[in-house]
Amino acid sequence: MKYLLPIFLFFVSITGYSQTLDELKEVQKLKKDSISDIQKRVDALQSKIDKYPGWRYGAFGTIGISLSEFDKWYSQGTPNVSSGKIGGTVNLYANLNQEKYFWRNSALINLSWLKYDDKDDPNDDDSYREATDVFNISSLYGYKLSSKFAASALMEYRTTILSNFNDPGYLDLGIGATWTPLNDLVVVFHPLNYNLVFSDEDNIYTSSAGCKILADYNRKFGALSIKSNLSVFMSYKDSNYSNWTWTNAFGYTLWKNIGVGFEFALRDNQQEALDYALNTIGNADATFDNIDNDIQSYWIFGLNYNF
Repeated sequence: MKYLLPIFLFFVSITGYSQTLDELKEVQKLKKDSISDIQKRVDALQSKIDKYPGWRYGAFGTIGISLSEFDKWYSQGTPNVSSGKIGGTVNLYANLNQEKYFWRNSALINLSWLKYDDKDDPNDDDSYREATDVFNISSLYGYKLSSKFAASALMEYRTTILSNFNDPGYLDLGIGATWTPLNDLVVVFHPLNYNLVFSDEDNIYTSSAGCKILADYNRKFGALSIKSNLSVFMSYKDSNYSNWTWTNAFGYTLWKNIGVGFEFALRDNQQEALDYALNTIGNADATFDNIDNDIQSYWIFGLNYNF
């Protein structure tokens, strides 16, 4: 009998603990459901606020930092090496919505630097060098013909700023129509567009008239921010002068305005591919017909700050 009482008390305590834990989990589940319902109501109110006239401003950016150093790490070809990559991207927008017209402005800046120092090679370049260099601004004005359609004019400029500024640089100017099926989605179709290209390499880069198509999606789902932009130019003169760029940015807020961010982009540009083959690789026989026009890409992952 003297052993039965401790055993009985032990099982009673385990049962009571289990019941308490289950009760706490049930309360937690109810709280999570309540938070989800509250967030849905907040998002619905934000959607109504976005429909009101006036300016809307916003920005979010991602900073990625990677540093490493190896000392006598003989399993790799360069056992004594230090390396680092520092980069950041910023997405900005300022949109005006009025009863009869709208004016949407956006900017994208993505810069990064890369360092690779082989300590056994005194002649290597151990300084930080530009790794990513993207600068893009656009301005779209639309006169509303209905709640979904507008006559519009677009200006978009793309270049690099750390090196080779405006060489090449692309300036699109055009008019046409804009479709806004959702508050967060804008689709531009401008069959009357001129793609003005600035470059010292006149034998490679050529300005031409063409059709401009642009789709921009910008939305917040609670703590998640999403921005996707597709910019396409189809040249009427020659398909070699056509180009497109698709950029996607995601930011998730974990604490206050700080979180994690990820951005990636894809790009196709035949003129830049020919410039690279002739002036970087040194292929003197390169032409539009024989070069490999691979898809360009970049991505960055790191800390995110939502303004």
